Amino acid sequence: MAIVFNENKKTFSLHTAKTTYQLKIGNLNYVKHLYYGATIHDEDLIYLIRRYDRGFSGNPYDSLAERTFSLDAQPQEFTTQQQGDFRINSIEVQNSDGSFSFNGRYRSHRMYKGPFTLKGLPTAFANENDTVDTLELVIEDAITNVQVTLLYTVFEEADIIMRAARVHNGGKGTIHLKRIMSVNMDYMNGSNMDLISLPGRYGQERQVERQPLTHHVHKIRSGRGISSHQQNPFIALCDSQANEEYGSCYGFALMYSGSFLAEVELDQYDQARLVMGVNDRLFSYPVEPGENFDTPAVLMTYTHKGLARMSHNYHNFIRNNLNKSKFVRDVKRPVLINTWEAAFFNFDDVKLIEIAKAAKGMGVEMIVMDDGWFGKRDDDNSGLGDWYVNEKKIKCGLNKLVEQINDLGMKFGIWFEPEMVSEDSDLFRAHPDWAMEIPGRHAVRSRNQLALDVGRREVQDYLIKSINRILDSANIYYVKWDINRAITDLWSNALPAECQGEVSHRYVLGLYRVMDGIIKTHPDIMFEGCAGGGGRFDTAMLTYFVQYWSSDNTKPLDNLKLHYGSSFLYPVCTMGAHVSEASPMVPIETKAAIAMCGTFGYELDATKLEEEEIKVCKKMSDLYHKYYDLNFFGDYYRLANPFQQINLVAWESVAKDKKEALVTVITVNLTVNGPQEYIKCKGLAPDQNYRITGGSSELVVSGMALMHAGIPIPREIPEFTAFIYHLQAVD
Repeated sequence: MAIVFNENKKTFSLHTAKTTYQLKIGNLNYVKHLYYGATIHDEDLIYLIRRYDRGFSGNPYDSLAERTFSLDAQPQEFTTQQQGDFRINSIEVQNSDGSFSFNGRYRSHRMYKGPFTLKGLPTAFANENDTVDTLELVIEDAITNVQVTLLYTVFEEADIIMRAARVHNGGKGTIHLKRIMSVNMDYMNGSNMDLISLPGRYGQERQVERQPLTHHVHKIRSGRGISSHQQNPFIALCDSQANEEYGSCYGFALMYSGSFLAEVELDQYDQARLVMGVNDRLFSYPVEPGENFDTPAVLMTYTHKGLARMSHNYHNFIRNNLNKSKFVRDVKRPVLINTWEAAFFNFDDVKLIEIAKAAKGMGVEMIVMDDGWFGKRDDDNSGLGDWYVNEKKIKCGLNKLVEQINDLGMKFGIWFEPEMVSEDSDLFRAHPDWAMEIPGRHAVRSRNQLALDVGRREVQDYLIKSINRILDSANIYYVKWDINRAITDLWSNALPAECQGEVSHRYVLGLYRVMDGIIKTHPDIMFEGCAGGGGRFDTAMLTYFVQYWSSDNTKPLDNLKLHYGSSFLYPVCTMGAHVSEASPMVPIETKAAIAMCGTFGYELDATKLEEEEIKVCKKMSDLYHKYYDLNFFGDYYRLANPFQQINLVAWESVAKDKKEALVTVITVNLTVNGPQEYIKCKGLAPDQNYRITGGSSELVVSGMALMHAGIPIPREIPEFTAFIYHLQAVD
């Protein structure tokens, strides 16, 4: 078992391949957190906790005269409420008598093989050869009979621990959850820690921000109903001196696609506490007697070998344990062209065939029909929600159009935005009460559309039925699933007034049911997520979508930063990236080299390209296939930071056996008569010789030299030049 319970010492030790996590049933049956870090074999690390009489720190009543025991200074697995701990907390519950109190103490536990599951929420799965064990530890308030089950699943080989919490109302009256977090992590010394997050905005998602912890509460949150462009549900805590190659790093990724919250507090004694879960803003969830509430899962990892190793842990896990689609590993994803920037709403079946014919010469294998093919949809002011084919545009019918595309030797993809509705639509006219709109108030419009109340069962059923009807009507290979606004006007006409605090969370649960009803019933269709680009790019979405559109911003130099930030958590195979007409000063070869740091495609009008441009695109499409396995499944290394490096940006993918690698270098700002630039590789076998192709001449160099001396980058070249160096092991 990866989980060991020492009955005498009352400790639980959770062991992955390279880490240990230890907790203990301690004084007065409070559950203490003892350790999370590199592997140790000590069975009880209680010596790490020192107790002192802290002024103005209260003591539990049954500690009697013992003033050295205060929850305000003790590391805990899950916090109490109104028991003397004044730090950020894991739970706020209003009991049936109106009081706000939770005094959770150990009640029971059980351990079993395999991962835990959650009602209506996605979780990671175990593969056949994975060693996976779960601990369920119950803490209970003896007065209210409210229980919280702390869930821990250990993925041993992956160095991942998945956590969540389940609230059970064992009392006789309704309780209201005002706040419930998925994870609580206490660090006994956080004075030398940095917080890494991925803030951004529309078109500039997942920029990297790193700051030292200070004696404040640091908040990373989205209140937009989606995980959002502005923040990503991922944070890392690391040593202040940690870099890519060394230093302690803790990663936390929330598997949730709605409004979320992560808080980190450095307290008065330099202890750090992290909590993460559903955003408590506009949240109040009733739990009836005998019922449960499950929180989303959090994926945790630790390494003392720097940020690159933390990323590798996540990349491997996301590739192996989140999505069972054949398109993750078994089927190579095609080079696609999307029609949006080529035609916007102004297309018909003839135009689509023309684009497909021109794109075929570029090495494109699939055309994706974007927005505008359904209902009355000539612009973004009408038709959304009417999921039937507009036969004024698709005159031959969808099935015939797909057949014609297939006859060209190409696959066909289609765009949907299921969660929204236009006021000028048949759906809204038939069911205005399905849209979110607070009674007596006009709803906030965004992109001139309203949000459907996806938490309602009848809305879910409509979406499942209508979209499945389209998918079953033709040989559709790919779906782009979009959402183009944040959620406002939280109100459901299906719920009474006292339950409106449920709406935001119910929306997310409803969305997952809809995706289950569509995606998991179409295993032969490849699904890509989108939210105005990367506005809902999270690990929960990746249990449904094999990839996610990284950003609506296709400017290649902007994408250097976007891909860099995304790579802290997300592997290359999940990041949709296309070559577009944006930034005409950047050569197509360079645009394509940047787009190959993701799932490759085109976002332009192929009918307007010159013959030479088509040849270049064909060459780059072939390169995508040539290095597909290396890019998608190799270990990814960030070689140059685009937020700091002004001259060059570089990254590397290394095969698991270290016999092959791909180094991509983009020249950004080469100064006149400047110094020679070198890029140092990472992750190679030091004693192995590698043949380097892709430069001005072929070289054979040792892994040791490549990692410590580097590759010299030519200088007498234009800016925005791409170099793709292929390293192949030789005897």
